[in-house]
Parts: sequence; structure tokens; C-alpha cells
Amino acid sequence: MLYLSQVMISNPELESFDDLKLVIKELAAQGEMFLRFDVKPTYPDTPPDWEDQLEATFSSRY
Repeated sequence: MLYLSQVMISNPELESFDDLKLVIKELAAQGEMFLRFDVKPTYPDTPPDWEDQLEATFSSRY
């Protein structure tokens, strides 16, 4: 299980929501099966539908 908080903690260099989406896509492509949203991203460009966007990014995998 991949927790969003762990992704953010493990990648402190991320500066934007788009950066986060790239990391999520990479982790999904590496075989992660599940993503849990345990925190809300605090980037200035985090959109209101951030959960939907991250789920779509994770689900696309490739």
C-alpha cells in the first residue's frame, strides 16, 4: 500500500502538484497496487479535485 504522506516525505524536493503526479505515475509503473490518500498535498497549485487527479494518474500506470 502506497500512502500519499510517505510519497511526500520521501520526496522533499517536490515543489508542485504536477511534480507529485509524476512521482505517483512512476511508482504506479513500478508495480504499486494501491494508493491511499491520508493527507492533502499542500502545494500552492493543488487543485480542488486533487484526489480525482491523483487517482487518475495512479490508475493510468503507463
